[in-house]
Amino acid sequence: MMRLNGKRTLITGGTSGIGLETARQFLSEGARVIVTGNNPNSLERAKSELGPDVLVLRADSASVEAQQRLAETVKDHYGQLDVAFLNAGVSVWQPIETWTEEAFDRIFAINVKGPYFLVQSLLPVLANPASVVLNTSINAHVGAPTSSVYGATKAAFLNMARTLSAELLSRGIRVNAVSPGPVETPLYDKLGIPDAYRDQVTKDIVATIPVGRFGSPAEIAKAVVYLASDESAWTVGSEIVVDGGRTLNM
Repeated sequence: MMRLNGKRTLITGGTSGIGLETARQFLSEGARVIVTGNNPNSLERAKSELGPDVLVLRADSASVEAQQRLAETVKDHYGQLDVAFLNAGVSVWQPIETWTEEAFDRIFAINVKGPYFLVQSLLPVLANPASVVLNTSINAHVGAPTSSVYGATKAAFLNMARTLSAELLSRGIRVNAVSPGPVETPLYDKLGIPDAYRDQVTKDIVATIPVGRFGSPAEIAKAVVYLASDESAWTVGSEIVVDGGRTLNM
């Protein structure tokens, strides 16, 4: 039996990496799917790969106005929404002395402010019951050098799984989080790591993972499917850490 049969779902940041793989798995489980992205090339690839039944939208996660428009589009398309996977975000790692106020505000806008106001905007649209899944990170827990601002955004986002569940559960909305460890996504291009250092960076990261490898987007998506499905109806305000054991010895 398909675990998401007929469920109306939204995946932000759904045109690449974990979001795109989650869209594939949602479709295979019988869901109806809307995905968002902000890169024109990724948007076009997602349209081609996911097919004509999937609505692919451009939406800037940092813009509250864009999130409000997205909620209106979801309402017009579905009427109501059963599942929202808030996956859109950026990973920026740099030493404290290099951060500017503008860059600080930008990453918080993308990773925290925009998603928060998307949940607010979706409140009239979310069904009863509904599941909201937040893509956070083990960096909400791990004190990794140069991750101070990124880790702070993910800690704030993770906290919403508990606080918003406490506030919204009476409306039938439960909020949970999935926290990935290092995953094979387009990481290097986003971080700007020079080609000459990629092999060493990869080895250094793998050395911190007891399982001895990066995770795959598919492995994270499976956890999201569980949290989106009725199988997790008694899972509220919780976090599933999928990290190959990275946080075992914290």
